[in-house]
Amino acid sequence: MDIDSVLLDTEERMEKTIESLKKDFGKLRTGRASASLVEGIKADYYGTMTPISQMATISVPDSRTITIQPWDKAGKGVIEKAIQKSDLGLNPINDGRLIRISIPPLTEERRKELSKVSRKFGEEAKVGLRNIRRDANETLKKMEKNKEITEDDLKKSIEDVQKLTDKFVEEVDKRCSAKEKEIMEF
Repeated sequence: MDIDSVLLDTEERMEKTIESLKKDFGKLRTGRASASLVEGIKADYYGTMTPISQMATISVPDSRTITIQPWDKAGKGVIEKAIQKSDLGLNPINDGRLIRISIPPLTEERRKELSKVSRKFGEEAKVGLRNIRRDANETLKKMEKNKEITEDDLKKSIEDVQKLTDKFVEEVDKRCSAKEKEIMEF
């Protein structure tokens, strides 16, 4: 293992942290309809907990509506129940062939709660980034201890890891403030 592979591994892991943050943000309801709100909800489909996205076509015809068209008619009821049981506070309407979900506007109180949740997701991502930085630094220090790299290489590598961490922390901050802005919009 050399310095470049440690840095590459670190960057890949940090990018995965950002991807995870994007997924977490996708699940946050903002008052705008988004397929990602319901994709991950699991329904009991023939005895197996299955994500709705694997049972139906999910579409967003306008900014306040999500439609779900099950591939199997037997799936309608279980999808409907799963959405009602989810903590999203959504009320699905079954019109015979489609399940429609109207996204109501958020109250000010709910917006503030969601803002806090988005900040929590951001903090968790930053903690993850710091843990990745710590792992990389420990690996580099072991390499120096085993005489695989010089002390100067170690110092430069640790600086590079810190620059990577700063870049990704900045990305998290940017995404968090954009999500908060989106949540607080009316």
